[in-house]
Amino acid sequence: MSEALSIHHDQAGHQFETTVDGHRAYLTYMDLGKQTLDIYRTFVPNALRGRGIAAALTEQALDYADKMGYEVIPSCSYVERYMERHKRPQANT
Repeated sequence: MSEALSIHHDQAGHQFETTVDGHRAYLTYMDLGKQTLDIYRTFVPNALRGRGIAAALTEQALDYADKMGYEVIPSCSYVERYMERHKRPQANT
């Protein structure tokens, strides 16, 4: 994706979100306590797929987790594959 995304972290709603061309994409998580986040859903509308938006949302969420000292459980299959490809550590479950 060539243009920079404006990704908003809605901490109260436990999600990272962006709107592109009027379409909303998001990643949702649960804070399980004990410094653990469960990222359980990534959604990108069909009109936006293939533009790296899910990757950008995932990277932002993982950077947040790293910064805050959280371990991540990737319940979302996309996030799990992303973490494997980018060699990001997962929580020991």
